[in-house]
Amino acid sequence: MPEISAFQEAGLNAPVPEDNARTELGQQDFLKLMITQFKNQDPFEPMDNGDFLGQLAQFSTVSGIESLNDGFAGLSASMQSDQILQAASLVGHTILASTPIGFLEDRGEISGALELDSSASNVQIEITNRAGELIRRIDLGEQQPGLVRFNWDGRDTDGDRAAEDHYLVAVRVAHGASVENVETLLEADIESVSLGRFGQGLTLNLPGGDTLPVSQVRRII
Repeated sequence: MPEISAFQEAGLNAPVPEDNARTELGQQDFLKLMITQFKNQDPFEPMDNGDFLGQLAQFSTVSGIESLNDGFAGLSASMQSDQILQAASLVGHTILASTPIGFLEDRGEISGALELDSSASNVQIEITNRAGELIRRIDLGEQQPGLVRFNWDGRDTDGDRAAEDHYLVAVRVAHGASVENVETLLEADIESVSLGRFGQGLTLNLPGGDTLPVSQVRRII
Protein backbone atom coordinates (compact mmCIF):
# COMPACT_ATOMS: atom_id res chain seq x y z
CA MET A 1 0.00 0.00 0.00
CA PRO A 2 1.52 3.34 -1.01
CA GLU A 3 2.56 5.66 1.75
CA ILE A 4 0.36 8.61 2.58
CA SER A 5 2.33 11.74 2.98
CA ALA A 6 1.74 14.15 5.83
CA PHE A 7 0.22 16.67 3.42
CA GLN A 8 -2.23 14.10 2.03
CA GLU A 9 -3.11 12.93 5.52
CA ALA A 10 -3.70 16.51 6.61
CA GLY A 11 -5.89 17.01 3.59
CA LEU A 12 -7.91 13.86 4.29
CA ASN A 13 -8.43 14.83 7.90
CA ALA A 14 -9.10 18.51 7.25
CA PRO A 15 -12.52 19.72 8.42
CA VAL A 16 -15.13 20.16 5.73
CA PRO A 17 -15.77 23.89 5.17
CA GLU A 18 -19.17 25.09 6.17
CA ASP A 19 -21.54 25.75 3.29
CA ASN A 20 -23.08 28.69 5.05
CA ALA A 21 -19.85 30.30 6.26
CA ARG A 22 -20.39 33.90 7.16
CA THR A 23 -18.81 36.52 4.94
CA GLU A 24 -19.97 39.58 6.87
CA LEU A 25 -19.26 41.00 10.32
CA GLY A 26 -22.09 41.29 12.77
CA GLN A 27 -22.49 43.52 15.82
CA GLN A 28 -20.79 41.04 18.20
CA ASP A 29 -17.85 40.65 15.80
CA PHE A 30 -17.43 44.39 15.60
CA LEU A 31 -17.40 44.77 19.40
CA LYS A 32 -14.83 41.98 19.75
CA LEU A 33 -12.58 43.69 17.23
CA MET A 34 -12.93 47.01 19.07
CA ILE A 35 -12.00 45.41 22.43
CA THR A 36 -9.02 43.59 20.85
CA GLN A 37 -7.91 46.87 19.29
CA PHE A 38 -8.00 48.55 22.72
CA LYS A 39 -6.04 45.73 24.38
CA ASN A 40 -3.28 45.76 21.77
CA GLN A 41 -2.90 49.47 21.18
CA ASP A 42 0.37 51.22 21.94
CA PRO A 43 0.03 52.71 25.47
CA PHE A 44 2.31 55.59 24.41
CA GLU A 45 0.19 56.33 21.33
CA PRO A 46 -3.38 55.43 22.30
CA MET A 47 -6.24 55.67 19.85
CA ASP A 48 -7.53 59.17 19.36
CA ASN A 49 -11.02 59.79 20.75
CA GLY A 50 -12.09 61.15 17.38
CA ASP A 51 -11.03 57.96 15.60
CA PHE A 52 -12.92 55.85 18.13
CA LEU A 53 -16.08 57.92 17.79
CA GLY A 54 -15.72 57.82 14.01
CA GLN A 55 -15.64 54.00 13.99
CA LEU A 56 -18.71 53.87 16.24
CA ALA A 57 -20.51 56.31 13.96
CA GLN A 58 -19.68 54.21 10.88
CA PHE A 59 -20.98 51.07 12.53
CA SER A 60 -24.17 52.83 13.66
CA THR A 61 -24.70 54.11 10.12
CA VAL A 62 -24.31 50.65 8.60
CA SER A 63 -26.65 49.13 11.19
CA GLY A 64 -29.19 51.87 10.53
CA ILE A 65 -29.06 51.28 6.77
CA GLU A 66 -29.57 47.54 7.25
CA SER A 67 -32.61 48.19 9.46
CA LEU A 68 -33.94 50.69 6.91
CA ASN A 69 -33.53 48.16 4.09
CA ASP A 70 -35.42 45.56 6.11
CA GLY A 71 -38.18 48.10 6.70
CA PHE A 72 -38.43 48.94 2.99
CA ALA A 73 -38.55 45.25 2.11
CA GLY A 74 -41.49 44.77 4.47
CA LEU A 75 -43.23 47.86 3.09
CA SER A 76 -42.75 46.63 -0.48
CA ALA A 77 -44.29 43.26 0.36
CA SER A 78 -47.23 44.97 2.07
CA MET A 79 -47.83 47.28 -0.90
CA GLN A 80 -47.68 44.32 -3.29
CA SER A 81 -50.34 42.54 -1.25
CA ASP A 82 -52.54 45.64 -1.26
CA GLN A 83 -52.16 45.91 -5.05
CA ILE A 84 -53.24 42.31 -5.51
CA LEU A 85 -56.35 42.90 -3.39
CA GLN A 86 -57.14 46.07 -5.34
CA ALA A 87 -56.71 44.26 -8.65
CA ALA A 88 -59.03 41.42 -7.63
CA SER A 89 -61.75 43.90 -6.65
CA LEU A 90 -61.54 45.92 -9.90
CA VAL A 91 -61.60 43.21 -12.58
CA GLY A 92 -65.02 42.91 -14.21
CA HIS A 93 -66.24 46.30 -12.99
CA THR A 94 -67.16 49.36 -15.04
CA ILE A 95 -65.44 52.62 -14.17
CA LEU A 96 -65.69 56.31 -14.94
CA ALA A 97 -62.20 57.44 -15.86
CA SER A 98 -60.64 60.77 -16.72
CA THR A 99 -59.83 60.26 -20.41
CA PRO A 100 -61.04 61.89 -23.64
CA ILE A 101 -60.36 58.79 -25.78
CA GLY A 102 -63.09 56.18 -26.03
CA PHE A 103 -63.15 52.88 -27.90
CA LEU A 104 -66.26 52.16 -29.94
CA GLU A 105 -66.78 48.44 -30.39
CA ASP A 106 -68.69 47.00 -33.34
CA ARG A 107 -72.39 47.72 -32.67
CA GLY A 108 -71.37 49.24 -29.37
CA GLU A 109 -71.79 52.62 -27.66
CA ILE A 110 -69.66 55.11 -25.74
CA SER A 111 -71.04 56.42 -22.46
CA GLY A 112 -69.59 58.99 -20.13
CA ALA A 113 -70.20 61.89 -17.80
CA LEU A 114 -69.00 65.30 -16.67
CA GLU A 115 -68.94 67.13 -13.36
CA LEU A 116 -70.55 70.57 -13.15
CA ASP A 117 -69.64 72.91 -10.29
CA SER A 118 -72.46 75.29 -11.26
CA SER A 119 -75.47 75.26 -13.56
CA ALA A 120 -74.85 75.47 -17.31
CA SER A 121 -77.03 77.03 -20.00
CA ASN A 122 -75.99 74.27 -22.41
CA VAL A 123 -73.75 71.20 -22.46
CA GLN A 124 -72.43 69.93 -25.77
CA ILE A 125 -70.62 66.68 -26.60
CA GLU A 126 -68.47 66.49 -29.74
CA ILE A 127 -67.11 63.21 -31.13
CA THR A 128 -64.30 63.31 -33.69
CA ASN A 129 -62.33 60.55 -35.44
CA ARG A 130 -58.59 60.05 -35.84
CA ALA A 131 -58.51 62.46 -38.78
CA GLY A 132 -60.07 65.20 -36.66
CA GLU A 133 -63.38 65.05 -38.53
CA LEU A 134 -66.54 65.78 -36.54
CA ILE A 135 -68.63 62.58 -36.42
CA ARG A 136 -71.43 63.65 -34.12
CA ARG A 137 -72.49 66.58 -31.93
CA ILE A 138 -74.88 65.97 -29.02
CA ASP A 139 -76.66 68.84 -27.27
CA LEU A 140 -77.69 68.08 -23.69
CA GLY A 141 -79.26 71.51 -23.11
CA GLU A 142 -79.42 73.20 -19.72
CA GLN A 143 -77.94 71.20 -16.83
CA GLN A 144 -77.79 71.57 -13.06
CA PRO A 145 -74.64 71.19 -10.91
CA GLY A 146 -73.46 67.66 -10.26
CA LEU A 147 -72.76 64.58 -12.38
CA VAL A 148 -74.23 64.80 -15.88
CA ARG A 149 -74.36 61.55 -17.87
CA PHE A 150 -74.32 61.24 -21.66
CA ASN A 151 -74.38 58.45 -24.25
CA TRP A 152 -73.30 58.17 -27.89
CA ASP A 153 -75.07 55.38 -29.76
CA GLY A 154 -72.23 55.00 -32.24
CA ARG A 155 -74.02 56.68 -35.14
CA ASP A 156 -72.78 59.68 -37.12
CA THR A 157 -74.70 62.82 -38.06
CA ASP A 158 -76.37 60.97 -40.98
CA GLY A 159 -77.50 58.12 -38.73
CA ASP A 160 -75.00 55.61 -40.10
CA ARG A 161 -72.95 53.33 -37.86
CA ALA A 162 -69.42 54.57 -37.21
CA ALA A 163 -66.53 52.15 -37.66
CA GLU A 164 -65.06 50.29 -34.71
CA ASP A 165 -62.22 52.53 -33.61
CA HIS A 166 -61.00 55.03 -31.03
CA TYR A 167 -62.74 58.41 -30.91
CA LEU A 168 -62.03 61.73 -29.21
CA VAL A 169 -64.86 62.88 -26.94
CA ALA A 170 -64.82 66.58 -26.04
CA VAL A 171 -67.20 68.24 -23.56
CA ARG A 172 -68.05 71.93 -23.90
CA VAL A 173 -70.06 73.81 -21.29
CA ALA A 174 -71.77 77.14 -21.90
CA HIS A 175 -72.31 79.63 -19.06
CA GLY A 176 -74.22 82.41 -20.75
CA ALA A 177 -71.97 83.81 -23.49
CA SER A 178 -68.83 82.02 -22.31
CA VAL A 179 -67.93 78.46 -23.34
CA GLU A 180 -65.30 76.25 -21.69
CA ASN A 181 -63.97 72.73 -22.04
CA VAL A 182 -64.35 70.48 -19.00
CA GLU A 183 -62.89 67.14 -18.00
CA THR A 184 -64.28 64.19 -19.95
CA LEU A 185 -65.18 61.10 -17.94
CA LEU A 186 -65.74 57.95 -20.00
CA GLU A 187 -67.05 54.55 -18.99
CA ALA A 188 -64.83 51.52 -19.51
CA ASP A 189 -64.94 47.85 -18.54
CA ILE A 190 -61.87 46.51 -16.77
CA GLU A 191 -60.76 43.29 -18.47
CA SER A 192 -57.64 42.73 -16.39
CA VAL A 193 -55.15 44.54 -14.17
CA SER A 194 -51.35 44.67 -14.36
CA LEU A 195 -49.47 44.99 -11.06
CA GLY A 196 -46.88 47.74 -10.89
CA ARG A 197 -43.45 47.45 -9.36
CA PHE A 198 -42.53 49.09 -6.06
CA GLY A 199 -43.50 52.76 -6.20
CA GLN A 200 -45.81 52.29 -9.19
CA GLY A 201 -49.55 51.91 -9.24
CA LEU A 202 -51.89 49.51 -11.00
CA THR A 203 -52.47 49.61 -14.74
CA LEU A 204 -55.99 48.85 -15.95
CA ASN A 205 -56.36 46.90 -19.20
CA LEU A 206 -59.43 47.97 -21.17
CA PRO A 207 -61.21 46.86 -24.38
CA GLY A 208 -59.44 47.81 -27.61
CA GLY A 209 -56.00 47.24 -26.12
CA ASP A 210 -56.16 50.45 -24.06
CA THR A 211 -54.39 50.82 -20.73
CA LEU A 212 -55.13 53.32 -17.99
CA PRO A 213 -53.40 54.20 -14.70
CA VAL A 214 -55.63 53.54 -11.71
CA SER A 215 -55.04 57.16 -10.64
CA GLN A 216 -57.33 58.30 -13.48
CA VAL A 217 -60.32 56.40 -12.10
CA ARG A 218 -62.96 58.77 -10.74
CA ARG A 219 -65.76 56.33 -9.91
CA ILE A 220 -66.43 52.60 -9.86
CA ILE A 221 -69.92 51.93 -11.20
